[in-house]
Amino acid sequence: MYLLAPTLYRSRELYRHWAPIFKILSVLWLVLALFMLVPWGVLVVEHEQDARAFGIAILAVLTTVACTWLITFRAPLELKPWQMFILTVASWTSISGFASLPLVLGAPQLSFTNAVFESVSAITTTGSTVMVGIDTLSDGLKLWRGLMQWMGGIGIIVMGIAILPFLKVGGMRLFHTESSDWSDKVMPRTGGIAKATLGVYVSLTLLAMVSYWLGGMTPIDAVVHGMTSLATGGFANSDASFGAYADQPWLLWMGSLFMLSGALPFVLYIRFLRGFKTALWQDQQVRGLLKLLSIAIMVLSVWRITQGTPAFEAFTNVTFNVISVVTTTGYASDDYTLWGALPIMAFFYLTFVGGCSGSTSGGMKIFRLQIAMLMLRNQLHYLIHSSGVFTTRYNQQPVTSDISRGVMAFSFFFFITIALLALSLAALGLDLITALSGAATAVTNVGPGLGDVIGPAGNFAPLPSAAKWFLCIGMLMGRLEILTVIVLLTPMFWRR
Repeated sequence: MYLLAPTLYRSRELYRHWAPIFKILSVLWLVLALFMLVPWGVLVVEHEQDARAFGIAILAVLTTVACTWLITFRAPLELKPWQMFILTVASWTSISGFASLPLVLGAPQLSFTNAVFESVSAITTTGSTVMVGIDTLSDGLKLWRGLMQWMGGIGIIVMGIAILPFLKVGGMRLFHTESSDWSDKVMPRTGGIAKATLGVYVSLTLLAMVSYWLGGMTPIDAVVHGMTSLATGGFANSDASFGAYADQPWLLWMGSLFMLSGALPFVLYIRFLRGFKTALWQDQQVRGLLKLLSIAIMVLSVWRITQGTPAFEAFTNVTFNVISVVTTTGYASDDYTLWGALPIMAFFYLTFVGGCSGSTSGGMKIFRLQIAMLMLRNQLHYLIHSSGVFTTRYNQQPVTSDISRGVMAFSFFFFITIALLALSLAALGLDLITALSGAATAVTNVGPGLGDVIGPAGNFAPLPSAAKWFLCIGMLMGRLEILTVIVLLTPMFWRR
């Protein structure tokens, strides 16, 4: 009996540590299965053969949920910080895996690698695709591609609000600093914030769907594009992406508006609706994002006009594609790699920017660039006035050392991740442009890269399987803000 005591103790410790994680995962998997019922119902009504694939996938997920819940239902739901790290990474990876089941079993008959790539790209709202002949897919599969991105969009917002600030690894940590009073005056608890955010997200999505439908899209296109616009995901129902509606400029302008809406901080929408009418405009990162977009659109529009493109057409297409890339949506109304050397380089730079923290956008986020510029300005001041005392302020609040360290650490690992991923892709035989832009677009969650293969008019299908798995890792790391994943790879994390 005494010999068994250490083993029993370790078993209880393992259960106590891991059961809460799997208990919450089972709930998330159940939500995924419920979402699968929507395209399954559409396919059943339309008598499509893909219905069987969704039925099998739903049963597989529900079986896993039932088994996991039976084992863990007695476990408490309190989580420690180290458990939240594991839960965050495990939830995104496992959901991406389960979401790929209908693609493996369905009519496209994707290989396992391609199905996982497509689902990871969707859940992380990256928008890179390996699918060809999207126009001919069943309505259910089109709907599922949009739903995956819509789930990923709300998932990153909720994670940014509820988890990342507590772990001090995400951009929303700054929001808690800059708006120290809003948690009391706007919403009293994080749970309330999440519910209000979901309400705003659903409302904007419905508005986008109705607007697209009234603008001339078919109902299924309006629904899918409404979801993927707000999620800044970029999946479209055509191989031509949003270019299928390039002859309807009003749809491009509506798309630009809704992509931008998804790239703004959702907590500021809540503040606006609760009486802070200037909440959006007073925020420094919102103003910074709008200024950057205005400059990029103006410069590239002038470039296009001087190349002979009619002014309105140039302005419309430049606005749509610049907003698409900066917000990391990844729609394309035109192959901008044919616009010349300046636009190609500009779009490559814009790939790294991203939208605001607390939005559905990926990338570095505009606030990190702004804080880096403030730190650079202070350093220049120190060089001139070595004994001076300078305070870095952002949104009228001092930037703490936590924020500064977080920005520097994230930026370092962000570019190291892209560099190592690009090196890995090059080792597999990809050319320089494809390897570098593929790595950048994966980690920033933008979608299309540059070049003939993975550019706006291209596709990721020709890449070797190993490259797709590397890109899946890059997409997940980018979506989870890099450090959330890297911390799991450190020995000290597991030594606790």
